[in-house]
Amino acid sequence: TMVPIFETQHGQLFGADCLELLAKLDNETVDLAFADPPFNLGKKYASKIDDARNDEEYIAWCRDWIDELIRVLKPGGALFLWNLPKWNLPLGAYVGERLTFRHWITVDIKYSLPIAGRLYPSHYSLLYFIKGKKPAIFHPDRLPVPCCRHCGGELRDYGGYKNKMNPKGVSLSDVWTDIPPVRHAKYKKRDANALALKLMDRIVNIASNPESLVLDPFGGSGTTYVAAELTGQKWIGCELHCEDILDR
Repeated sequence: TMVPIFETQHGQLFGADCLELLAKLDNETVDLAFADPPFNLGKKYASKIDDARNDEEYIAWCRDWIDELIRVLKPGGALFLWNLPKWNLPLGAYVGERLTFRHWITVDIKYSLPIAGRLYPSHYSLLYFIKGKKPAIFHPDRLPVPCCRHCGGELRDYGGYKNKMNPKGVSLSDVWTDIPPVRHAKYKKRDANALALKLMDRIVNIASNPESLVLDPFGGSGTTYVAAELTGQKWIGCELHCEDILDR
């Protein structure tokens, strides 16, 4: 039996490899699985694991934990994959043979410096899949009606069909331009690629209810678990080195 390194009324954090934790979970018990794996960028992580595996090895490793995430998802449960477009292209094709594709969400965050001879990389890919034909839970945010920053007037929406608009606001689209990068001074201790709480709050709200079980096998700085705590979801997660999450 694995013993959590940290526990709250809602969740459990394990200091473990993701495959080790996933092997312990029962079939079809998770409402929402979110995965933000290492991006295979050749960094040396604190654990001294050399992350510079070749492409095939990286994809094979990803398939191993993807298979497990699919196994533990309930019928109608949601899987969200966060990665660079380069990796979500092959990983998305793999998942799409097993789950029902819902959306490729583009999250507008500049993630590296401009590179000569290339377009400036300025978005992450967030893939959204469902186990089975339709989601058991789906309630997307509505956004405030966008206003002109010069005159303050409301911008036209739905191609000018103002009368078709929902008074609660604009339907959430599959391009998210309102997610801030985590670079504020008070987060200096956290990694520059830590996830914004706004991002995780939105994902958790779209695909889970209070008391749903949210799984994130790559804890990072713990943003998924914070989002779940704040809105009353149950959560389970792991990370090889949990110090940052425990501090937070």
